[in-house]
Amino acid sequence: MSYPLSFNQEFLCMFDQGDEEGPFGPLYNIVGGWRLSGRIDEEALQEALNDVVARHEALRTTVVRTPGEQRQEIAPASPVSLSVREIPEPDPTQRDRRAEELLIELEGGRYGTDLPLLRAVLGRFAEDDAVLVLVVHHTAADEVSMQLIIRDLGVLYARRRGFETAELPEPTAFGEFAAWERERYAPTAEVKARGYWREQLDGGAITGVPSDHRKSDGVPKTTAVHRFVVGEELTSAALALAKETRGSAFMVLLAAYKVFLNERVGGTDIAVPTMAAGRGMARFENTVGAFFNFVPLRTDLAGAATFREVVSRTRGTCLKAYSNPLPFGQVVAEAPASAAAFAADDLAVVAFQVFQFPALEGVETGDVTISEIRRRMLSQDVSTDIPDGVMFQLDIDPISGEMLGHLGYNTNLFEERTMREFAAAFVAVLRRTLTAPDAPLQLAS
Repeated sequence: MSYPLSFNQEFLCMFDQGDEEGPFGPLYNIVGGWRLSGRIDEEALQEALNDVVARHEALRTTVVRTPGEQRQEIAPASPVSLSVREIPEPDPTQRDRRAEELLIELEGGRYGTDLPLLRAVLGRFAEDDAVLVLVVHHTAADEVSMQLIIRDLGVLYARRRGFETAELPEPTAFGEFAAWERERYAPTAEVKARGYWREQLDGGAITGVPSDHRKSDGVPKTTAVHRFVVGEELTSAALALAKETRGSAFMVLLAAYKVFLNERVGGTDIAVPTMAAGRGMARFENTVGAFFNFVPLRTDLAGAATFREVVSRTRGTCLKAYSNPLPFGQVVAEAPASAAAFAADDLAVVAFQVFQFPALEGVETGDVTISEIRRRMLSQDVSTDIPDGVMFQLDIDPISGEMLGHLGYNTNLFEERTMREFAAAFVAVLRRTLTAPDAPLQLAS
């Protein structure tokens, strides 16, 4: 069975570097980790993993990239690779760190694109304490999809263990989403969002950040991660200001990031790309696939007297952008100059996003309890691939009340010390703006 490519898959083709590098290579993965409490039945786990692949077509899909013949090819279900490791750690207080070290190791691995695109590693600390790591090629899944996969896996594992479970909602195939999307945004379709983006991005461009190395320098590329923590006081202040301004934590933090970019690169016309869920209709909410869509959020900060005013302008930007969904490739078609930073030799595009969904904490499935590993503290030299630039993520930890910062960056563009300074300077802007949102704001011209 075959389907057309989704617009996201088509967008990734812009960065295609063959089967060994880039978004269709063995490093472009999304990795998630969960602690499992209870004795694990490895045979039932294997069967449940296989059930997940049978349930979700995206996990057994090959993206054919031949010019003129681009399509998704769906294969029959096949067994998932499940590796079991013994990680004896008698001190329970050290197991969180050992789990994170396993995640770091697996995030730096090369896995190829043999089907299925889901792989699993079970690390056992003790008979009743383990960590489960799932590795999925990023062309097959996004952050929401990982939540769906672990939800389904928990139910299917309990079922394989003989427990009665609630029925899972029937998923719509990702290929059906691609076909719907192609019809919805066909060149002949009446799409008012095209006019919005043409006008919104006229004369503007995504704000690029000067890199340490030019792309033409030929510096070897890996993707590294610098992690940092934003304390509870600033996190609480961000949430409070979001409530006061009838916005979201993302809007407040994006506003602070725009102020930060104004200080760092100058100019008041700031356009920051973020990742929208991009799932369209409700019937795709249980579908596993790579739905995310680039959305450039452009705000003019000129004349803003206070940070609260920047938040208000940013909120307006977000509300209008999200009410005009359009695949990023079509956004660029309406405003080609907006994507100039992608091609610039001495600039990098920094995508900004904020996670604020509840962690999976202590969920019982049969005779096993599942808790998500969200609190990542260790930086790493090699991680899953970012095709080009920087991924800046803030994850609001509902347990500690802190924000966990993640700066994933291409090492052919940036040095580690630059990313450390980048994070520290951003936190300094947060401290100044969030603690005094009505103080006079000095913006660079």
